[in-house]
Amino acid sequence: MGLTGSSVGIYAVGQKKRTACEKCKHSNINIALAGNPNVGKSTLFNVLTGLNQHTGNWPGKTVLSAFGSYEYMDGKYTLVDLPGTYSLNANSPEEETAGNYICIENPDITVVVADATSLERNFNLLFQILEMTENVILCVNLVDEAKKKKITVDVKKLSEILKIPVVALSAGRKKGIDEFKKTVYNYDKLKGEAKNTDYGAVIERVFGIVAEAIIKVYGSIDKRCARWLGMRILEKNEKAILEYCEKNNIDVNLPQIQLKVKEAQKLLECSGIDTSKLHERLISDIYRQSEEICSKCVVKKDKSYYSRDYKIDRILTSKKYGIPSMILLLMGILWLTVTGANYPSQIISNILFGFEDDIFGALTWLNFPEWSVSLIVLGVYRTLAWIVSVMLPPMAIFFPLFTFLEDLGYLPRVAFNLDGFFQKSHTCGKQALTMCMGLGCNAAGVVGCRIIDSPRERLIAIITNSFVPCNGRFPLLITVGTMFFAGMLWGESSLFSAVLVAALIVFGVMITLFVSKFLSKTFLKGMSSSFVMEMPPYRRPQAGKIIIRSVFDRTLFVLFRAVCVAAPAGAVIWLMANINIGDISILERCAAFLDPIGRLAGMDGYILLAFILGFPANEIVMPIIIMSYMSAGYMTEYSNIAQLHELLVQNGWTWVTALCVMIFSLVHFPCATTVLTIKKETQSLKWTVLSFLLPLIIGFSLCVIVSFVSNTLISIFG
Repeated sequence: MGLTGSSVGIYAVGQKKRTACEKCKHSNINIALAGNPNVGKSTLFNVLTGLNQHTGNWPGKTVLSAFGSYEYMDGKYTLVDLPGTYSLNANSPEEETAGNYICIENPDITVVVADATSLERNFNLLFQILEMTENVILCVNLVDEAKKKKITVDVKKLSEILKIPVVALSAGRKKGIDEFKKTVYNYDKLKGEAKNTDYGAVIERVFGIVAEAIIKVYGSIDKRCARWLGMRILEKNEKAILEYCEKNNIDVNLPQIQLKVKEAQKLLECSGIDTSKLHERLISDIYRQSEEICSKCVVKKDKSYYSRDYKIDRILTSKKYGIPSMILLLMGILWLTVTGANYPSQIISNILFGFEDDIFGALTWLNFPEWSVSLIVLGVYRTLAWIVSVMLPPMAIFFPLFTFLEDLGYLPRVAFNLDGFFQKSHTCGKQALTMCMGLGCNAAGVVGCRIIDSPRERLIAIITNSFVPCNGRFPLLITVGTMFFAGMLWGESSLFSAVLVAALIVFGVMITLFVSKFLSKTFLKGMSSSFVMEMPPYRRPQAGKIIIRSVFDRTLFVLFRAVCVAAPAGAVIWLMANINIGDISILERCAAFLDPIGRLAGMDGYILLAFILGFPANEIVMPIIIMSYMSAGYMTEYSNIAQLHELLVQNGWTWVTALCVMIFSLVHFPCATTVLTIKKETQSLKWTVLSFLLPLIIGFSLCVIVSFVSNTLISIFG
């Protein structure tokens, strides 16, 4: 849903404001929820509206605002959950969305949600919002966590200083919600003349000069809005000025306004204030006053209340232990995923494949032609059964574990640990978070790139996301690695599989960094940008929300997309395997054509064809290889890994073949779902094609090199 005023019935900021007290209580009151990331803003939104909006600091979660409503007494209230942001200076899509809505669309009430454990940090955003509108309520959230850390916030005194209603609550525990609703309902009785930031006599005077000139020309504009516009003019924030003026039909270039602007600028220069650094001066004053207010209203009985988090971060974010601990944690998650997925995968497989005879019999009874029965059952249904049985169990384990780390507050530490590497690659540390998402699904990782502010860096993150193996590639990597390499070390061990996949992921990250730097030096030149990465406190994850979010928002969503593309793929594969040209099937003819290219890269034609036909879903690559080697007209599987190993060896596989297959599986073109997502996110066919071809070229080249070097060494040493 877009940010259009007509959709929620709001008023242009250029007009005289109409507050809630001027309206009938039964009319729709529009409330904007604003706040820093990780303050519980979306949690409050969920509690009030009952909508299951995502509440974690997941990449891209609120780049577009969410809408909802609730009723209280005789009033109906529409809530807009704005993106979490630290500022309204429009340096990122989040800041631009939040600033535009508050400034230009002018909600009736803006609720600023702040973290009680770090109130001072939240005041930068609060004071910026107060410069735009005085219809503000401050919600001091997470008071339960503040109590644990022996922090007390004097809400009454805070309200007296700021001259706005202030409510203390704990949204996650639904404490203080009724008080919040009462405050909103009685807002017209509680509001006062909200405090403005005091920037000093000289700066306040120059703001007044410009504001008075604007009011003189446009009498209907609110004084606070005129002051805000004057600040932006003197700061030379052209983007904010342009958007505001276009929305409200104001021309600040009129001679009578520009004359006063020059007068104000001259006064600043005479007072020794550098106009080019005015913005930094204003921010500095905001932080100074925030500190003064918090010193009067916040009592910290325990000065070492962050000691637990500091002790943990000394290990998890240190130069010495940060990366190793991250890799060990990754291995642990993969080991749990591999070990836990084996049995449920087999059970689901037995159940789904057990229906084949029933479906076959039902279609035969309905007089379906024999070829169509085989197409539907052995082509489409068997492919779907394979996808579900292979994908569902590991995703049902991996995504909850991943969501657990997200709710715990660990993912920002991952970005912090990898930020230095990405800076050297001239990209953004936030790309680490999108890579983490790619471990579950590359398409989800591509969508997650929205959190990266720089368009150049966002594009690099999108193009390189497929270098990290997704959940669909794990089965092939684990199976092939176990068959050809595990026996050399630990036998058929799930621990070895976890170590192997973790090593491949690390290798994928290295390739990502290398390619990112290459793109930064060639197609997408530029230096890395800085970003603010908040280290949220470690919090106890909520089990119920983890299960709901990971299962419904991620596991079933990804599975549904995979099923949609795998069904037609199964039909195409069946047709290629069962339609002959002469006495040879189309599948075999295509494999024969690709065989010289495959041999060059250490594989064969059947393997390359399997990757091509597996474009809709990576999970079906191994079944296609098995089907091709067995000369069967349908997908099949081996119940015993030793039998599968024997089949592959009989068809010419060596450890070199296995290594090349694993490398190519790790680095090759993204699946169909990811390609479509890239096209949607970039709105460019050029970048979509590059995202497809670049990993394909790199993966094939690596296989050629590995094959040549390995075979050379074998010929020399035997």
